[in-house]
Amino acid sequence: MTTSRPGKGYYNEHEAAQALGISLDQLRTLVRRHILGTEDGIENLPITSFQPSDLLLLRLLSSQAGPAHLSADGPVLC
Repeated sequence: MTTSRPGKGYYNEHEAAQALGISLDQLRTLVRRHILGTEDGIENLPITSFQPSDLLLLRLLSSQAGPAHLSADGPVLC
């Protein structure tokens, strides 16, 4: 009999970035642009954790933006 372990219930910032295959700065840029809406919002967050559904949304957003567009300096025109 094979048992499978359920997936993680939450991910910290480093784990989320690793699971998404992006850098920590790119993850923070995604959160800043698409979830918080302001540059100051990320400074007001306590400890950040992500659920699997959050990673699904962030994966979708990162694939639409493309890695070149996730620069912390702002959008990159192609």
